Amino acid sequence: MNEKHTRDLVIRELEHSGGLLPMKPCWVTRDFLPPGRRLGLSEQEYDAGERGFVCERWIVSETKADNTIDTPHEGQSWIKTSTGEPLLLIDALKVAGDLLLGADYAKRHRGLDRLLKIYDYKTRLFYHIHQMKEDAAKVGMNSKEEAYHYLDADLGAHPETFFGVHPYIVRENLQEELFVPYLEQWSGDEILQHAFAYTNVAGEGFHLPPGILHAPGTALTLELQESSDIMSILQAEIDGVKIDKNMLYRHIPADLVEAKKERAVLDQIDWAASADPYFYENHRLHPLPIAETLPAGIAEEWIWYNSDRFSGTRITLQPGKRHVSRALGVHGLFVWKGVGCIDAFPVEGQKVSLKASRDEFLVAHDKAVDGVTVENTGSEPLVVFKFFGPGINDAIVPRITPMV
Repeated sequence: MNEKHTRDLVIRELEHSGGLLPMKPCWVTRDFLPPGRRLGLSEQEYDAGERGFVCERWIVSETKADNTIDTPHEGQSWIKTSTGEPLLLIDALKVAGDLLLGADYAKRHRGLDRLLKIYDYKTRLFYHIHQMKEDAAKVGMNSKEEAYHYLDADLGAHPETFFGVHPYIVRENLQEELFVPYLEQWSGDEILQHAFAYTNVAGEGFHLPPGILHAPGTALTLELQESSDIMSILQAEIDGVKIDKNMLYRHIPADLVEAKKERAVLDQIDWAASADPYFYENHRLHPLPIAETLPAGIAEEWIWYNSDRFSGTRITLQPGKRHVSRALGVHGLFVWKGVGCIDAFPVEGQKVSLKASRDEFLVAHDKAVDGVTVENTGSEPLVVFKFFGPGINDAIVPRITPMV
Protein backbone atom coordinates (compact mmCIF):
# COMPACT_ATOMS: atom_id res chain seq x y z
CA MET A 1 0.00 0.00 0.00
CA ASN A 2 1.54 3.33 -1.05
CA GLU A 3 1.55 6.38 1.20
CA LYS A 4 -1.03 8.32 -0.77
CA HIS A 5 -3.48 5.43 -0.67
CA THR A 6 -2.90 5.02 3.07
CA ARG A 7 -3.49 8.71 3.72
CA ASP A 8 -6.65 8.64 1.61
CA LEU A 9 -7.81 5.63 3.60
CA VAL A 10 -7.21 7.44 6.90
CA ILE A 11 -9.12 10.49 5.65
CA ARG A 12 -12.02 8.28 4.58
CA GLU A 13 -12.14 6.49 7.94
CA LEU A 14 -11.98 9.76 9.89
CA GLU A 15 -14.84 11.14 7.84
CA HIS A 16 -16.83 7.94 8.22
CA SER A 17 -16.39 7.75 11.99
CA GLY A 18 -16.25 11.44 12.83
CA GLY A 19 -12.73 11.11 14.19
CA LEU A 20 -13.25 8.05 16.42
CA LEU A 21 -11.30 5.05 15.09
CA PRO A 22 -12.17 1.55 16.42
CA MET A 23 -9.24 -0.83 16.84
CA LYS A 24 -8.79 -4.58 16.56
CA PRO A 25 -7.57 -6.34 19.73
CA CYS A 26 -3.80 -6.83 19.85
CA TRP A 27 -2.46 -9.84 21.75
CA VAL A 28 1.16 -10.39 22.83
CA THR A 29 2.67 -13.77 23.63
CA ARG A 30 5.47 -14.44 26.11
CA ASP A 31 7.52 -17.60 26.50
CA PHE A 32 9.14 -16.93 29.89
CA LEU A 33 6.21 -17.29 32.34
CA PRO A 34 2.77 -18.99 32.37
CA PRO A 35 -0.37 -16.96 31.59
CA GLY A 36 -2.99 -15.94 34.15
CA ARG A 37 -5.83 -16.69 31.69
CA ARG A 38 -7.89 -13.65 32.81
CA LEU A 39 -7.98 -11.74 29.51
CA GLY A 40 -11.33 -13.15 28.40
CA LEU A 41 -10.10 -15.56 25.74
CA SER A 42 -11.16 -19.17 25.41
CA GLU A 43 -8.79 -21.76 26.90
CA GLN A 44 -7.38 -22.82 23.52
CA GLU A 45 -6.79 -19.23 22.39
CA TYR A 46 -4.10 -18.65 25.03
CA ASP A 47 -1.78 -21.31 23.57
CA ALA A 48 0.50 -19.90 20.84
CA GLY A 49 2.66 -22.98 20.35
CA GLU A 50 6.41 -22.38 20.27
CA ARG A 51 5.84 -18.65 20.83
CA GLY A 52 4.46 -19.36 24.31
CA PHE A 53 1.12 -18.11 25.61
CA VAL A 54 -0.96 -14.98 25.31
CA CYS A 55 -0.06 -13.09 28.50
CA GLU A 56 -0.67 -9.48 27.51
CA ARG A 57 -3.03 -7.31 25.52
CA TRP A 58 -1.64 -4.08 24.05
CA ILE A 59 -4.19 -1.34 23.44
CA VAL A 60 -4.06 1.29 20.64
CA SER A 61 -0.39 0.36 20.30
CA GLU A 62 2.34 1.49 17.93
CA THR A 63 5.01 -0.48 19.85
CA LYS A 64 6.65 -3.66 18.52
CA ALA A 65 6.95 -6.50 21.05
CA ASP A 66 10.54 -7.71 21.51
CA ASN A 67 10.18 -11.49 21.78
CA THR A 68 12.58 -14.38 21.23
CA ILE A 69 10.60 -15.51 18.19
CA ASP A 70 10.02 -12.45 16.05
CA THR A 71 6.49 -12.18 14.70
CA PRO A 72 5.69 -9.39 12.23
CA HIS A 73 3.82 -6.51 13.89
CA GLU A 74 3.32 -8.36 17.18
CA GLY A 75 2.22 -5.70 19.66
CA GLN A 76 1.18 -3.22 16.97
CA SER A 77 -2.51 -2.41 16.56
CA TRP A 78 -4.64 -2.47 13.42
CA ILE A 79 -7.44 0.01 12.79
CA LYS A 80 -10.83 -1.62 12.21
CA THR A 81 -11.83 0.03 8.93
CA SER A 82 -15.41 0.37 7.72
CA THR A 83 -14.64 -1.71 4.59
CA GLY A 84 -12.38 -4.31 6.18
CA GLU A 85 -9.31 -3.02 4.32
CA PRO A 86 -6.19 -3.58 6.50
CA LEU A 87 -4.71 -0.45 8.07
CA LEU A 88 -1.84 -0.64 10.52
CA LEU A 89 -1.85 2.12 13.13
CA ILE A 90 1.86 2.93 12.70
CA ASP A 91 1.33 3.34 8.95
CA ALA A 92 -1.60 5.68 9.54
CA LEU A 93 0.47 7.75 11.97
CA LYS A 94 3.37 7.93 9.52
CA VAL A 95 1.40 9.40 6.63
CA ALA A 96 -1.44 11.19 8.44
CA GLY A 97 0.06 12.25 11.74
CA ASP A 98 -1.23 15.77 11.28
CA LEU A 99 -4.80 14.48 11.04
CA LEU A 100 -4.59 12.02 13.91
CA LEU A 101 -2.31 13.87 16.33
CA GLY A 102 -3.20 17.43 15.39
CA ALA A 103 -0.93 19.62 13.27
CA ASP A 104 0.90 21.29 16.17
CA TYR A 105 1.40 18.09 18.16
CA ALA A 106 2.64 16.25 15.05
CA LYS A 107 5.42 18.82 14.66
CA ARG A 108 6.85 17.75 18.04
CA HIS A 109 5.94 14.06 18.14
CA ARG A 110 6.33 11.33 15.54
CA GLY A 111 3.61 9.22 17.10
CA LEU A 112 1.52 8.55 20.18
CA ASP A 113 4.66 7.87 22.27
CA ARG A 114 2.87 5.78 24.90
CA LEU A 115 1.59 2.25 25.35
CA LEU A 116 -1.33 0.87 27.35
CA LYS A 117 -1.32 -2.84 28.13
CA ILE A 118 -3.04 -5.39 30.33
CA TYR A 119 -0.59 -7.93 31.66
CA ASP A 120 -1.82 -11.21 33.00
CA TYR A 121 0.54 -13.77 34.54
CA LYS A 122 -0.06 -16.75 36.80
CA THR A 123 3.13 -16.04 38.77
CA ARG A 124 4.68 -12.84 40.02
CA LEU A 125 6.88 -11.17 37.42
CA PHE A 126 10.64 -11.30 37.87
CA TYR A 127 12.77 -8.66 39.62
CA HIS A 128 13.93 -6.39 36.82
CA ILE A 129 14.61 -2.89 35.58
CA HIS A 130 13.76 -0.85 32.52
CA GLN A 131 16.79 1.07 31.33
CA MET A 132 16.97 4.83 31.70
CA LYS A 133 17.14 7.06 28.63
CA GLU A 134 20.93 7.09 28.20
CA ASP A 135 21.29 3.33 28.62
CA ALA A 136 18.29 2.53 26.42
CA ALA A 137 19.75 4.69 23.64
CA LYS A 138 22.86 2.46 23.61
CA VAL A 139 20.74 -0.36 22.15
CA GLY A 140 18.55 1.87 19.99
CA MET A 141 15.48 1.75 22.22
CA ASN A 142 13.35 4.09 24.31
CA SER A 143 13.46 4.13 28.07
CA LYS A 144 10.39 2.82 29.84
CA GLU A 145 8.71 4.85 32.52
CA GLU A 146 5.50 3.13 33.57
CA ALA A 147 2.51 3.28 35.89
CA TYR A 148 0.16 0.57 37.13
CA HIS A 149 -3.56 0.43 37.81
CA TYR A 150 -4.79 -2.77 39.47
CA LEU A 151 -8.08 -3.83 37.92
CA ASP A 152 -11.04 -5.07 39.94
CA ALA A 153 -10.55 -8.70 38.98
CA ASP A 154 -9.03 -11.88 40.41
CA LEU A 155 -5.79 -10.71 42.06
CA GLY A 156 -3.98 -14.01 41.56
CA ALA A 157 -1.80 -16.02 43.94
CA HIS A 158 0.74 -13.33 44.83
CA PRO A 159 -0.91 -9.86 44.74
CA GLU A 160 2.07 -7.94 46.08
CA THR A 161 4.80 -6.11 44.19
CA PHE A 162 8.43 -5.87 45.27
CA PHE A 163 10.00 -2.44 44.73
CA GLY A 164 13.52 -1.08 45.09
CA VAL A 165 16.01 -2.16 47.74
CA HIS A 166 16.38 -1.68 51.48
CA PRO A 167 17.94 1.78 51.98
CA TYR A 168 20.91 0.47 54.01
CA ILE A 169 22.20 -1.37 50.92
CA VAL A 170 22.90 1.87 49.07
CA ARG A 171 23.76 3.85 52.20
CA GLU A 172 26.52 1.34 53.00
CA ASN A 173 27.47 0.78 49.34
CA LEU A 174 26.74 -2.96 49.45
CA GLN A 175 25.29 -3.32 45.95
CA GLU A 176 28.11 -5.40 44.47
CA GLU A 177 28.66 -7.45 47.62
CA LEU A 178 25.01 -8.52 47.79
CA PHE A 179 24.00 -8.70 44.13
CA VAL A 180 27.01 -9.94 42.15
CA PRO A 181 27.28 -13.40 43.85
CA TYR A 182 23.59 -14.05 43.17
CA LEU A 183 23.84 -12.94 39.55
CA GLU A 184 26.93 -15.08 39.02
CA GLN A 185 25.32 -18.17 40.53
CA TRP A 186 21.95 -17.48 38.82
CA SER A 187 19.79 -19.73 40.95
CA GLY A 188 16.70 -19.39 43.14
CA ASP A 189 14.69 -16.28 44.04
CA GLU A 190 16.54 -15.10 47.15
CA ILE A 191 17.30 -11.78 45.49
CA LEU A 192 13.82 -10.61 46.56
CA GLN A 193 14.95 -10.51 50.19
CA HIS A 194 16.60 -7.17 49.40
CA ALA A 195 13.31 -5.44 48.42
CA PHE A 196 10.08 -4.25 50.06
CA ALA A 197 6.74 -5.76 49.00
CA TYR A 198 3.50 -3.75 48.76
CA THR A 199 -0.01 -5.17 48.37
CA ASN A 200 -1.75 -4.76 45.01
CA VAL A 201 -4.96 -2.90 45.93
CA ALA A 202 -7.69 -3.01 43.28
CA GLY A 203 -8.41 0.52 42.05
CA GLU A 204 -4.95 1.83 43.01
CA GLY A 205 -1.46 1.55 41.55
CA PHE A 206 2.08 2.90 41.43
CA HIS A 207 4.15 5.24 39.26
CA LEU A 208 7.59 3.90 38.38
CA PRO A 209 10.33 5.87 36.57
CA PRO A 210 12.94 3.84 34.65
CA GLY A 211 15.98 2.39 36.40
CA ILE A 212 14.12 1.25 39.53
CA LEU A 213 14.15 -2.42 40.55
CA HIS A 214 10.72 -4.04 40.76
CA ALA A 215 8.93 -7.40 40.63
CA PRO A 216 5.19 -6.92 39.86
CA GLY A 217 2.59 -9.04 41.62
CA THR A 218 -0.13 -11.18 40.09
CA ALA A 219 -2.96 -8.62 40.05
CA LEU A 220 -4.50 -8.14 36.62
CA THR A 221 -2.77 -4.88 35.78
CA LEU A 222 -3.55 -2.07 33.36
CA GLU A 223 -0.17 -0.49 32.74
CA LEU A 224 0.45 2.82 30.98
CA GLN A 225 4.03 3.37 29.89
CA GLU A 226 6.44 4.88 27.43
CA SER A 227 6.51 3.21 24.04
CA SER A 228 9.16 0.55 24.68
CA ASP A 229 9.68 -3.15 25.51
CA ILE A 230 13.14 -2.80 27.09
CA MET A 231 14.25 -4.59 30.29
CA SER A 232 16.94 -6.53 32.12
CA ILE A 233 15.91 -9.37 34.43
CA LEU A 234 17.79 -9.98 37.68
CA GLN A 235 15.82 -12.94 39.05
CA ALA A 236 16.81 -16.50 38.10
CA GLU A 237 13.70 -18.42 39.12
CA ILE A 238 10.00 -17.85 39.91
CA ASP A 239 7.77 -20.56 41.41
CA GLY A 240 10.08 -23.21 39.99
CA VAL A 241 10.19 -21.61 36.52
CA LYS A 242 13.81 -21.07 35.43
CA ILE A 243 14.64 -17.78 33.69
CA ASP A 244 17.27 -17.87 30.95
CA LYS A 245 20.27 -15.78 32.02
CA ASN A 246 20.32 -14.20 28.58
CA MET A 247 17.38 -12.13 29.86
CA LEU A 248 19.84 -10.38 32.19
CA TYR A 249 21.90 -9.13 29.25
CA ARG A 250 19.20 -8.87 26.60
CA HIS A 251 19.22 -5.08 26.28
CA ILE A 252 22.78 -4.28 27.37
CA PRO A 253 25.48 -3.65 24.71
CA ALA A 254 27.68 -6.70 24.12
CA ASP A 255 30.91 -4.79 24.75
CA LEU A 256 29.71 -3.74 28.21
CA VAL A 257 28.69 -7.31 29.04
CA GLU A 258 32.08 -8.60 27.89
CA ALA A 259 33.95 -6.00 29.95
CA LYS A 260 31.85 -6.03 33.14
CA LYS A 261 29.79 -9.22 32.99
CA GLU A 262 27.15 -9.22 35.78
CA ARG A 263 28.27 -5.82 37.00
CA ALA A 264 27.09 -4.26 33.74
CA VAL A 265 23.46 -4.30 34.85
CA LEU A 266 24.30 -2.81 38.25
CA ASP A 267 25.59 0.30 36.48
CA GLN A 268 22.17 0.79 34.87
CA ILE A 269 20.14 0.77 38.09
CA ASP A 270 18.96 4.04 39.64
CA TRP A 271 20.15 3.12 43.12
CA ALA A 272 19.12 6.38 44.77
CA ALA A 273 15.52 6.06 43.58
CA SER A 274 15.45 2.34 44.36
CA ALA A 275 16.54 3.04 47.96
CA ASP A 276 14.04 5.84 48.61
CA PRO A 277 12.87 5.37 52.25
CA TYR A 278 9.55 7.04 51.29
CA PHE A 279 9.05 4.90 48.20
CA TYR A 280 5.39 4.13 48.93
CA GLU A 281 4.45 7.75 49.64
CA ASN A 282 6.32 9.03 46.58
CA HIS A 283 5.01 6.47 44.07
CA ARG A 284 1.54 5.29 45.14
CA LEU A 285 -1.30 6.25 42.78
CA HIS A 286 -4.87 6.42 44.07
CA PRO A 287 -7.84 7.84 42.13
CA LEU A 288 -8.09 11.65 42.24
CA PRO A 289 -11.43 13.17 41.23
CA ILE A 290 -11.19 15.75 38.47
CA ALA A 291 -12.10 19.17 39.81
CA GLU A 292 -14.80 19.72 37.20
CA THR A 293 -18.29 19.29 38.66
CA LEU A 294 -20.16 16.47 36.94
CA PRO A 295 -23.83 15.45 37.25
CA ALA A 296 -24.79 12.71 39.71
CA GLY A 297 -24.02 9.24 38.39
CA ILE A 298 -21.04 10.41 36.32
CA ALA A 299 -17.48 10.44 37.65
CA GLU A 300 -14.05 11.04 36.12
CA GLU A 301 -10.84 10.48 38.09
CA TRP A 302 -7.12 10.71 37.43
CA ILE A 303 -5.67 7.18 37.48
CA TRP A 304 -2.23 7.69 35.93
CA TYR A 305 -0.48 10.93 36.90
CA ASN A 306 2.76 12.36 38.31
CA SER A 307 4.46 12.10 34.90
CA ASP A 308 5.15 14.20 31.83
CA ARG A 309 5.47 11.04 29.68
CA PHE A 310 1.82 9.91 29.91
CA SER A 311 -1.41 10.42 31.86
CA GLY A 312 -4.89 8.98 32.05
CA THR A 313 -8.32 9.01 33.67
CA ARG A 314 -11.19 6.65 34.41
CA ILE A 315 -14.81 7.52 33.56
CA THR A 316 -17.60 5.69 35.40
CA LEU A 317 -21.19 6.10 34.23
CA GLN A 318 -24.11 4.64 36.15
CA PRO A 319 -26.94 2.97 34.16
CA GLY A 320 -28.82 5.37 31.92
CA LYS A 321 -26.23 8.14 32.14
CA ARG A 322 -24.77 10.00 29.18
CA HIS A 323 -21.61 12.11 29.13
CA VAL A 324 -19.68 14.14 26.56
CA SER A 325 -16.00 13.44 27.17
CA ARG A 326 -13.65 16.17 25.97
CA ALA A 327 -9.86 16.29 26.10
CA LEU A 328 -6.90 18.49 25.17
CA GLY A 329 -5.58 16.16 22.50
CA VAL A 330 -5.34 12.76 20.85
CA HIS A 331 -5.91 9.82 23.18
CA GLY A 332 -7.06 6.23 23.45
CA LEU A 333 -10.23 4.81 24.98
CA PHE A 334 -10.58 1.37 26.56
CA VAL A 335 -13.89 0.01 27.84
CA TRP A 336 -13.28 -2.21 30.86
CA LYS A 337 -16.78 -2.99 32.15
CA GLY A 338 -20.38 -2.57 31.08
CA VAL A 339 -22.27 -2.04 27.85
CA GLY A 340 -23.21 1.14 26.05
CA CYS A 341 -22.33 3.38 23.14
CA ILE A 342 -19.41 5.64 22.31
CA ASP A 343 -20.77 7.97 19.67
CA ALA A 344 -22.37 5.61 17.12
CA PHE A 345 -20.34 2.54 18.15
CA PRO A 346 -21.87 -0.10 20.46
CA VAL A 347 -19.34 -1.06 23.15
CA GLU A 348 -19.00 -3.89 25.63
CA GLY A 349 -16.25 -4.56 28.13
CA GLN A 350 -14.65 -7.95 28.78
CA LYS A 351 -16.15 -9.67 25.74
CA VAL A 352 -13.31 -10.51 23.36
CA SER A 353 -11.77 -13.12 21.10
CA LEU A 354 -8.39 -13.25 19.36
CA LYS A 355 -9.82 -11.29 16.43
CA ALA A 356 -12.74 -9.25 17.74
CA SER A 357 -13.75 -6.81 20.46
CA ARG A 358 -15.91 -3.70 20.93
CA ASP A 359 -13.89 -1.88 23.54
CA GLU A 360 -10.94 0.01 22.04
CA PHE A 361 -10.65 3.32 20.14
CA LEU A 362 -8.24 6.02 19.02
CA VAL A 363 -9.71 9.51 19.38
CA ALA A 364 -8.13 11.88 16.85
CA HIS A 365 -7.16 15.37 18.03
CA ASP A 366 -10.05 17.35 16.56
CA LYS A 367 -12.59 14.82 17.82
CA ALA A 368 -11.00 14.85 21.27
CA VAL A 369 -11.41 18.60 21.53
CA ASP A 370 -15.00 18.53 20.21
CA GLY A 371 -15.95 15.65 22.48
CA VAL A 372 -16.96 12.00 22.40
CA THR A 373 -20.40 10.98 23.64
CA VAL A 374 -20.35 8.06 26.09
CA GLU A 375 -23.64 6.45 27.13
CA ASN A 376 -24.42 3.59 29.49
CA THR A 377 -27.24 1.51 28.03
CA GLY A 378 -26.83 -1.42 30.43
CA SER A 379 -27.80 -2.27 33.99
CA GLU A 380 -24.30 -2.11 35.49
CA PRO A 381 -21.73 0.72 35.67
CA LEU A 382 -19.88 1.49 32.42
CA VAL A 383 -16.15 1.95 33.07
CA VAL A 384 -13.97 3.57 30.39
CA PHE A 385 -10.27 4.49 30.59
CA LYS A 386 -8.81 7.48 28.71
CA PHE A 387 -5.04 7.50 28.15
CA PHE A 388 -2.67 10.11 26.74
CA GLY A 389 0.91 10.46 25.60
CA PRO A 390 3.41 13.20 26.50
CA GLY A 391 2.80 16.90 26.23
CA ILE A 392 -1.00 16.85 26.26
CA ASN A 393 -2.02 17.17 29.91
CA ASP A 394 1.19 18.66 31.36
CA ALA A 395 -0.59 21.79 32.61
CA ILE A 396 -3.39 19.94 34.39
CA VAL A 397 -2.13 16.51 35.46
CA PRO A 398 -1.72 16.12 39.26
CA ARG A 399 1.69 15.64 40.87
CA ILE A 400 2.65 13.81 44.03
CA THR A 401 4.26 16.14 46.57
CA PRO A 402 7.51 14.27 47.26
CA MET A 403 8.57 13.30 50.76
CA VAL A 404 12.32 13.44 51.39
